[in-house]
Amino acid sequence: MTDTAPPTRPQLRRLLRNARRALTPAQQSQAAAGLYRQLAQHPLFRRARHIALYLPNDGEIDPRLLLREAHKRGKHVYLPVLHAWPRTRMVFQRFEPGERLRPNRFRIPEPVVERKRQRPIWALDLILLPLVGFDEVGGRLGMGGGFYDRSLAYQSRRKAWKKPLLLGLAHECQKVERLAQASWDVPLRGTVSDRGWYLAPK
Repeated sequence: MTDTAPPTRPQLRRLLRNARRALTPAQQSQAAAGLYRQLAQHPLFRRARHIALYLPNDGEIDPRLLLREAHKRGKHVYLPVLHAWPRTRMVFQRFEPGERLRPNRFRIPEPVVERKRQRPIWALDLILLPLVGFDEVGGRLGMGGGFYDRSLAYQSRRKAWKKPLLLGLAHECQKVERLAQASWDVPLRGTVSDRGWYLAPK
């Protein structure tokens, strides 16, 4: 009897994307409310003044309740913006309620580029990242574009870094036992799902 080979990263990415896409609108709404309950009163969220998050796409768990809560508390909120050139670059730009958005090349809404409203990534306090899969020790499987990994690559060149704190956001169904990490993968402090926290050991 032969053991079944573990799925490759592309295979695992496909399986987990299908799992989150299969969630019903009611399940997505419940998950968004659960995520809000996990994070809104947590000290890591409450203490942060400059917070980056994302707008949901492709079945990702929806953090917009947290976005609204952050604005209500007077925090500065930032969204990722893709550069036209180089096409692999991503920056974070401040976002205000009611601000006009436009779809980027992946059809994800983002603010209209305005350089003076952008903030260096190392000057953010907290980044809430989307992901496709996660494990309990800070592993993250992304969509494969590498935008976050490239933006955060500077951290591997610093012996001790504290900012920004990186938390993945996910549905519980995106959790796997262990993710094999590539050399360029930037580890997370942990992941928060609609059901709980998974913080990596320090």
